[in-house]
Amino acid sequence: MQRLVETKIINWKDSKQRKPLIIRGARQVGKTWLVDKFLALEFDSFVKIDLEKQRNLHILFEQDLNPQRIIDELEIVVGRIIPGKTLLFIDEIQACPRALMALRYFYEELPELHVVVAGSLLEFAFSQISVPVGRVQYLHVYPMTFYEYLLAIGKDVMASRIINSPKSISETTNTLIVEELKKYFFVGGMPECVKVYRNTNSLVEVFSVQSEILESYRQDFSKYKPHVDTTCLDNVFINVSTSVGEQIKYSRLSETFSGVTNKKAFDLLVKANLIHKISSSTPSGLPLGGLINGKKFKSCMLDIGLMQRLCCIDVFAEQKQENLLGIYQGKLAEQFVAQELIAWHNKELFFWARDSKNSNAEVDYLTIKDGNIYPIEVKSGASGRLRSLHILLETYTNCEYGWVLQCSPYKKLPQQKLIFWPLYATAQLGNQEQIK
Repeated sequence: MQRLVETKIINWKDSKQRKPLIIRGARQVGKTWLVDKFLALEFDSFVKIDLEKQRNLHILFEQDLNPQRIIDELEIVVGRIIPGKTLLFIDEIQACPRALMALRYFYEELPELHVVVAGSLLEFAFSQISVPVGRVQYLHVYPMTFYEYLLAIGKDVMASRIINSPKSISETTNTLIVEELKKYFFVGGMPECVKVYRNTNSLVEVFSVQSEILESYRQDFSKYKPHVDTTCLDNVFINVSTSVGEQIKYSRLSETFSGVTNKKAFDLLVKANLIHKISSSTPSGLPLGGLINGKKFKSCMLDIGLMQRLCCIDVFAEQKQENLLGIYQGKLAEQFVAQELIAWHNKELFFWARDSKNSNAEVDYLTIKDGNIYPIEVKSGASGRLRSLHILLETYTNCEYGWVLQCSPYKKLPQQKLIFWPLYATAQLGNQEQIK
């Protein structure tokens, strides 16, 4: 299955300024597959070690961290490792934090060797060591986008349409794409789920896989135990999934625990890449991250398919909804847009809320394209009902247009400074960082 990050990983392989590559992302988003089934094919030989399964190899990193010594001793176990011809892949590296520390020395003393590492809960391992800043590169992997999903199920032509200009898409084509997007709402982008759906065309089979993935995440919660109660983590995980699109109050994430404890659980789930924090910012200038309001924030889940499973949505009833923005009160549409913006454009996401006691004006997301800030509303209905978006555009005149995502074809209203985009065109609403 084709992934967006393939271009980036090939650029890393060919770069003369290459550093050891750390692939980051939640469990089961395809990090290991990307190396095993794609990158490894670019080399004469491939050596893979798994530091969670092969704990006997931890001893290699317990002495000094001289890379040549490590390679010499590793060759006794795995065979020849030839710089420039062999790809060395260290999987589940979080099981041995000193192996992470060794990466700086591979960069400084053995730069010709291609080294790539991956693991689950890497952010927790980083807290135990001094991260080799400036001596490693990072690659973030997310669930499959709608575009990748379409490629995986053999709809290449439809995939090409959604990343090109939507202006020429007919009403009939738009309807066909929206119907496929509805399926993606329930299948989601976890690679195993997409594979199962492609092979069986069965949502029931997909839901079974989603339940297994969610259970594996919950089993990981025990690894957070020194930090926070696992019951609290589970409560927060579920409540965040049902609160997509809403501002978060820590005290409401679990009635059993205090707001302080709920905050710890929320922050740990963000750290584990299972949820994303969406901060409130002001679109008066760049960078958006420098203008955030720490008291106002929302969140989205890692994956739309896992979200609907965790929320126990009545899928077969919701599938009858003709308007995607009506499914689960519009929450799946907001999750989809957030997930696409993060995967295509930037791992940081922001929204706008007017800082006034007597105002509830709020715009769903802010995005950047070609150095310009664009507010995004995920809404159905006429332009006259977009009160918050109009308030933002009147207040921040540097925002040239407001973008509205809905199920209908593309439409531009220059007099109102509005552009209506089909929901599936979210991939175009930014700088497409993931394919650069």
